[in-house]
Amino acid sequence: MYAKSISEISGEQAVVPLHWTHKTRKMVTLAMLIASFSALALLLQERYGAQWLESAYAAVESEAKAVSERVLPQPAPAVHPDAPRHEALAEFLAKRYRVSQDVTLEFVQIAHAEAARVNLDPLLIMAVIAVESRYNPIAESNVGAKGLMQIIPKFHGDKLAEFGGEKAVFDPESNIRVGTRILREYLSRTGNLGIALQMYAGALADDNDTYTNKVLNEKQRLQRVVAAFAEPAPARMAPQRVASRRVDSFLGE
Repeated sequence: MYAKSISEISGEQAVVPLHWTHKTRKMVTLAMLIASFSALALLLQERYGAQWLESAYAAVESEAKAVSERVLPQPAPAVHPDAPRHEALAEFLAKRYRVSQDVTLEFVQIAHAEAARVNLDPLLIMAVIAVESRYNPIAESNVGAKGLMQIIPKFHGDKLAEFGGEKAVFDPESNIRVGTRILREYLSRTGNLGIALQMYAGALADDNDTYTNKVLNEKQRLQRVVAAFAEPAPARMAPQRVASRRVDSFLGE
């Protein structure tokens, strides 16, 4: 009466408390791992000195960080508040100019960032890119204009120098940043968007402002994309019941 069988005792010892969840076991494993490394570090210190101790602690810290990243839930990456708007524009541009949407999304994000930096409308920058290169980052004209915003290096070498020189003209971010600054400079100098755009195109002699009209028309397309995205989805109408003639005949109608 005061003794239990061996099987009963071993059975009790094998019971794992219910509160030991999968996550708890992982945390215990992590603690044991750190303790093992710490013990090893002390042995190395006794035998080899403080230098080995520092290396050991660095290894412990690195391994603990790696394990904790696998065990503990990581915070979700922050989502830019304009991300859905950027994606809508990128989708439109990708379809219109037959370019990868991942690529157009990158261009849209760069255009927004640089436009904010120099106080311009990002849709204007995106419209200029559309007219100049149709979103082809390696476009090159017969007069030497290159890249997304068709910059002529011999005229704007000072601006390209900041980004590594003439080769930077084919880098999308560098090209957009330089092109945006050029347009901002022309606009500040003239105070007139139409004249600034004609200067950008090198077409001041065109009395019809053909280039300006192209850019502004493209900008209107982008504005419609943004407007359609911003509008709330229309309320769905409840389907109306339309009775067939056969059903109506049974009802005596």
